[in-house]
Amino acid sequence: MDIIGAQLVNSISYGLLLFVITCGLSLVFGILGVLNLAHGSLYMIGAYVSYSITVHSGQNFWLALIIAPLAVAVCSLIIEMILLRPTYQLGHLSQVLLTFGLAYVIHDMTAAIWGSDVLSIPLPQSLSGTVTLFNQAFPVYRLAVIAIGLILAGLLWFIQEKTRWGAIIRAGLSDKEMICALGVNIQLVFTVVFFIGGYLAGFGGVIAAPILGLYPSMEFQTLILALVVLVIGGLGSIAGTFVASLTIGIVETFCRFLVPELSLFVVFGLMAVVLIVKPNGLLGRQVVKH
Repeated sequence: MDIIGAQLVNSISYGLLLFVITCGLSLVFGILGVLNLAHGSLYMIGAYVSYSITVHSGQNFWLALIIAPLAVAVCSLIIEMILLRPTYQLGHLSQVLLTFGLAYVIHDMTAAIWGSDVLSIPLPQSLSGTVTLFNQAFPVYRLAVIAIGLILAGLLWFIQEKTRWGAIIRAGLSDKEMICALGVNIQLVFTVVFFIGGYLAGFGGVIAAPILGLYPSMEFQTLILALVVLVIGGLGSIAGTFVASLTIGIVETFCRFLVPELSLFVVFGLMAVVLIVKPNGLLGRQVVKH
């Protein structure tokens, strides 16, 4: 039982880390209907910028946690305003081609700046200890990731479902012309959402870097898992993203523990089953183009 409990804590930590990484993509695609395949690249930029800040600030992880997500959010804002905005009337295919090509450009730029070596960020000293759970030593940092994921999930759900800002976003997605007629600058609202999505991608990069490390092609591996979470959870649903992240975290962790060679097979098999049984995802709703 101790082993099962330990693996359960590991799986919850991993699942909530996936949520932190993926929620920005879910916000942008689910609310704006914009398919941003450069999301993994924004996540990677956050990780590498945090590495540079940490190295040049005397291992100050908290400074990196403040600056790196903001830097990524600004990059995301530039991408939306200059590159993606003209594609809004052209459909998802243009967005896929543009952002996927942009991901390769960012990949090469990252390799040119930081090189191709595997890098790591040390844990912040205040979170570098361990605690004993189920007769196992667990890093405090992983428990902090669980807390961060839960707080972020609750905050995003509250904003989306219970605030005037969330109501404007949902109304703009459903009927852009009507919300504009009411005097709301819906384009500004969508731009702010994209800014927030970029910030969350960078935030996820900083949080994940001490656990997953920094390495070439990390953005594409992250993007694949993020898309799996998005498909299983359903578009436009923070709750669905949360449930899907936890589900994948639990399934993949236990599969890696029991039958490691089948872990990815089981994850993608789960996605296939969800697509067959419920094409819109567990808690998703249909996205309307704006």
